[in-house]
Amino acid sequence: MALAQLIYRSQPFGFDEAMLNGILIQARRNNAANDLTGALIVRADLYLQLLEGPDAAVATTFDRIAGDNRHLAVTEISRIAVDDRMFPGWTMRDDPAPSWLWDAGEVADGALDRAAPGDVLAIFGRLSKLPIP
Repeated sequence: MALAQLIYRSQPFGFDEAMLNGILIQARRNNAANDLTGALIVRADLYLQLLEGPDAAVATTFDRIAGDNRHLAVTEISRIAVDDRMFPGWTMRDDPAPSWLWDAGEVADGALDRAAPGDVLAIFGRLSKLPIP
């Protein structure tokens, strides 16, 4: 069965741990109900998320995120059809953007604007192979 896989980025608005925990709780509940899985790489200056699941559910969820006032500058990086999920056991894996990701200065300087969709997908590929914290 073909699934949709969408990657987007945004900037957090008013980021703190309480807000992140609220986003994760809501995402995990909604994603479980809509057969979605994925991962969220997050830090004070960046949300980078991969969503995967039925096309309509991915589209609806992305539209909801794009309208959420906790996100600024929501930008779709890629949307493709896939046969297999990268994060099949995760309604939403979260990661604190480890050191192999761009630093805040590089993000501010446009690193994500210059990154090819395949490069961003590779970041999630590495995350999918890391041990569960």
